[in-house]
Amino acid sequence: MLRGADGRGGHRLIVYLAAGDPSLEETGKLLQAVDRGGADVIELGIPFSDPMADGPVIQRASERALKRGATVTRILQLLPAWRRTLHAPVILFSYFNPILQYGLERFARDVAQAGAEGALVVDLSPEEAGSYIQAMHASNLDTVFLASPTSTDERLARIGSVSTGFLYLISRAGVTGERGTVPEALSALAQRVRRFSKLPLAVGFGLSNPEQVREAQKVADAAVVGSALVRAIEERYPVEREDGVEQFVRWLRSGA
Repeated sequence: MLRGADGRGGHRLIVYLAAGDPSLEETGKLLQAVDRGGADVIELGIPFSDPMADGPVIQRASERALKRGATVTRILQLLPAWRRTLHAPVILFSYFNPILQYGLERFARDVAQAGAEGALVVDLSPEEAGSYIQAMHASNLDTVFLASPTSTDERLARIGSVSTGFLYLISRAGVTGERGTVPEALSALAQRVRRFSKLPLAVGFGLSNPEQVREAQKVADAAVVGSALVRAIEERYPVEREDGVEQFVRWLRSGA
């Protein structure tokens, strides 16, 4: 999924959008803007009523999206048309409950038909993911799992064995959201993870500006920015529209 990643660092950018915020119609336009801005991979978030791993910015986006009719069914119905306009791969970002309610095999089938590359299920542990992994891999979809600074070597080995596409490193304990610095321990975590997996590594949780993106890219193959972009959409999109979102992504990539 991270095309050209070589496991020795890179300059790739993954961006997160909340599907349905500010509306499902606008989501298609925002996806195009992010793609034009140079995102290498797009994480498309499925809104959930109890997003316990997300900070207030993405929580508010999920609430707005749910109020405006964003559901798994509707998102997957619209995704094929959205996907045809994009160059960047799309991976769905979700909690497990909406997927379980939708049906694992049905979800995998519909995600594949919609043209996405796979999914990242933030609250699904690898020990409990057997049926999900089986359904996803049967449809040739990637299963991205998360590793954190508190993960033991045993857990990292398990995560490495079930992840495909790339492996997501949580830069710090806690929820998503913008932070002032990149943790010094990030490099050590990346080195530990590389002992157990040859997959490309992506770093997320807390990255919000070009300097932090560059720091993350020094130790991993990609940097992930979510809350900063969602906040920019919340605060500036009504005025700046798609051009502002495209420029924001370009700024994250280049600092200019």
